[in-house]
Amino acid sequence: MVEMGPSPVEIGTSTGTEPGTSTPAERTISPDAPVSAFVFKTVSDPYVGRVSLFKVLSGVMRPDTAVHNVSTGADERIAHVFVPRGKEQISVSEIIAGDIGAVAKLSDTHSGNTLADKAHPIEYEPLEPVDRVIAKAIAPKTKGDEDKLMTGLSKIQEDDPALMVERNPETHQTLLWGTGDAHLDVALERLSRKYGVEVDELELRIPYRETITGKGKGTGRHVKQSGGHGQYAICHLEVEPLPQGAGFEYEDKIFGGAVPHQFIPSVAKGVEKTMAEGAVAGYPVVDVKVTLVDGKYHPVDSSDMAFQIAGSLGFREAVKDAGVALLEPIMDMEILAPDNYLGDIMGDLNSKRGKIQGTEAAAGGRQLVKAQAPMAEVTRYAIDLRSMTGGQGTFRATFSHYEQVPAHLADKIIAESKSA
Repeated sequence: MVEMGPSPVEIGTSTGTEPGTSTPAERTISPDAPVSAFVFKTVSDPYVGRVSLFKVLSGVMRPDTAVHNVSTGADERIAHVFVPRGKEQISVSEIIAGDIGAVAKLSDTHSGNTLADKAHPIEYEPLEPVDRVIAKAIAPKTKGDEDKLMTGLSKIQEDDPALMVERNPETHQTLLWGTGDAHLDVALERLSRKYGVEVDELELRIPYRETITGKGKGTGRHVKQSGGHGQYAICHLEVEPLPQGAGFEYEDKIFGGAVPHQFIPSVAKGVEKTMAEGAVAGYPVVDVKVTLVDGKYHPVDSSDMAFQIAGSLGFREAVKDAGVALLEPIMDMEILAPDNYLGDIMGDLNSKRGKIQGTEAAAGGRQLVKAQAPMAEVTRYAIDLRSMTGGQGTFRATFSHYEQVPAHLADKIIAESKSA
């Protein structure tokens, strides 16, 4: 405690920068210096609203005074200050340099902001971003509580910057990211207790993608003649793979008006809709060139929608003819742990289809392991690493690229997606 929390007198000065620059600036940790404080946490109190907890780094913070939020440019009024003691909030007449206090209902102040005397501004370095290494997919238990859930998540994220809420556009899941399993459990308990939102934890979906392995042909036929205005559209499509990351190309080679000019974009619309929905396993299709080579139309019954449907059907048939491959996201991983756990970590990564890129010695008798591993294998890696290293290992994972899933695993994933 003495080493981690030295006396303000021992430290002597607080170091920051002049606002908007990288020019160093200092404040003496003394009640006689201009006031400056760092907001290190905000919490939502059901009775008093948002409470900002701060440490006074110079001067004295008193009630009924004006301060300037150097980080946002807003002027704030300090109504009254208090010291939190468990659930108690003890009002005080001042908080001096080196001490911690709290203030309620600041309109534009968040964690990591600096409050200071407007005539003597200084800005302190914001909080270092926390590595969020594990996610839970959640949904409200009660249908119709989606808005209530997002409001509650927004508030607990404001309370705890180590949490992050993400809406994954590919898997259509709401993800809550945190630093560990216990961290997320506590956050969900708080969501229930403070905001009355009960959630179900869902299986985390991996954002796989589909692509094709060769060339293929397909015919889309949408013909309905059942009295009155019918529907008629036939199109012949060819597909071929593109290099990874190339996206989607569409070309028409229609001659002689086999498909009228106004319906050629309709075929593309139908193809793109199917690409987004998935042609085989329900995952987006990528890196494909589609060519419209021929077709037929009816002067009365053909329409934009009929050719969209025909395009979709033709594309599905051509993709099956070409052969489908499943792509999975691959993560770059950096794992830091004591030397004696190196063998366990490397063996575990190999069992997770990981590829070791290299190792290097780090300070304090630790090793830094660099590797790549499929996202599907490491969604719970925070728990595995903690178990392997007795809580002494840390890691960071970032998206790298997509790779083809081994055939035996791809068949299983496709079968599961069809039965879901």
